[in-house]
Amino acid sequence: MKDLAKHLPHYIVLFGILLAGFTGLVLFSYSKNFQVGIAIATAASYVSWGIVHHYMHKDLHFEVFVEYLAMAILGLTILFSLILR
Repeated sequence: MKDLAKHLPHYIVLFGILLAGFTGLVLFSYSKNFQVGIAIATAASYVSWGIVHHYMHKDLHFEVFVEYLAMAILGLTILFSLILR
């Protein structure tokens, strides 16, 4: 529980990033181009958040970066398949 309290501000920022991305996808449902841009921006923000979070906690390694990048690419693949169908 103590570990969660230590990281809570970081997770609130992550939740805000993902919520803003989801809200953007819903609000711009009339434009596939906007949705693609929002999806890319959200994925880039997610990767950036992961880098900053792990850098601040001094456990940033190349494998961690690759994991965040892989999750972002997976998320983009899923979103693109839904947006561009």
